[in-house]
Amino acid sequence: MTPIRVLLVDDHGIVREGLRQVLQADGEFEIVGEAANGNEALQIALRERPDVVLLDITMPGESGLVVAKWLRAQVPDSRVLILSVHDDAEYVLESVRAGAHGYLRKDTTPSDLRSAVRAVHSGNAYFSPAVAKRLTELLRTDLVTPSTAVLPAATLDSLTNREREVLRLIARGLQNKEIGVQLGISVRTVEAHRDSLTRKLGIRSAAGLTRFAMESGLLREESSSG
Repeated sequence: MTPIRVLLVDDHGIVREGLRQVLQADGEFEIVGEAANGNEALQIALRERPDVVLLDITMPGESGLVVAKWLRAQVPDSRVLILSVHDDAEYVLESVRAGAHGYLRKDTTPSDLRSAVRAVHSGNAYFSPAVAKRLTELLRTDLVTPSTAVLPAATLDSLTNREREVLRLIARGLQNKEIGVQLGISVRTVEAHRDSLTRKLGIRSAAGLTRFAMESGLLREESSSG
């Protein structure tokens, strides 16, 4: 049987290595490339034409949502499976709109990962149970309205340096306690900065803050400064 050709896209090498080991443990899959950012992913996808692209959302440079849209336009035969630390329904919805065919959390089991790759390769959609539940909950509310596209009340320039740091770490999927440890501040101080971000930007959810960080270029700043 011809193996399913997979492209791994994640900015953390240790994550890519884990994914590689999980998939290569089964002779059904062949890893045709690895990319640490969106630009690398696009170049490899054009060259290799993978069957499935296993794609992270939050990366320095172009976000996974942007890459998914590009793949849909330029490599339409490649199926896109999102693998992310985020499970907010808004992320899932935005991913589907961008052209993704499935969505998994990074804490998924090896068995579920392999099943998901097989499913999207076969032309089906695949959402892990927890993700599907959140998406269903969102679709049952009035959150899926034009109001979700309201522009932020402020711009990146209006944020303090510390607020930018907190926002960047929120976009990387860190929780308040983890942000506090990384920045050397208390959880209460992190919460205060998040409250300030909410007031300034008019965005309440972590998904919304992450989307703002992506679209405002904050993660690209992180890439160029590193």
